[in-house]
Amino acid sequence: MLTVHHLGISQSDRIVWLCEELEIPYDLVRYDRDPVTRLAPAEYKALHPFGTAPVIVDGDLVLGESGAIIEYIVGRYGEWRLAPRADDPDFADYLYWFHFANASMMPAAMIDIVIGMIGGTAEGVVAALRARGDRAFAMVEQRLGEVDYFAGDRFTAADIIMLFPLTTMRAFVPRDLSPYPNILAYLQRIGARPAYQRAMTKADPELPPMLT
Repeated sequence: MLTVHHLGISQSDRIVWLCEELEIPYDLVRYDRDPVTRLAPAEYKALHPFGTAPVIVDGDLVLGESGAIIEYIVGRYGEWRLAPRADDPDFADYLYWFHFANASMMPAAMIDIVIGMIGGTAEGVVAALRARGDRAFAMVEQRLGEVDYFAGDRFTAADIIMLFPLTTMRAFVPRDLSPYPNILAYLQRIGARPAYQRAMTKADPELPPMLT
């Protein structure tokens, strides 16, 4: 049985959501963050050598990294549903946004967390790094003004991996979404999905979905 180890208020909510979208059986083990440090507890860090969320266990396999886990589950259990094939006209857009989430958008947002922890003194560098985050949101806003979902007109795993920096990550890096009407409309589409509603109820029942 596939086991999803979910750290509360973290990007592992993506994996719970993916399993709900694919309607596959899985066990969910939930961990609360340390109330003082807000980091993962020791038992979660012990699951995988890198010590971060998400983590799944499937038989003898222990796998980390959101993108790797999503591709593994989509391929092994989802018969490649939610992933366009290479001959699909949406394939390149799917690949771009699937990788943009963790390779570009989330690192840009993390800048504010790091600055808050260590204090920012190099104003020019800080401004340049923060501009990357603004640029990422501007790109997302433009894309969602052109299509309903990141890969095109249909929902895919690219939406699952892209949603976290638009929603739950804002619990750590606040951002006003009022200047982004296309993003807000997209979040309402996602919020109406029954699988998303089930996943958030299971993953973080005390955290209202951050869809506004």
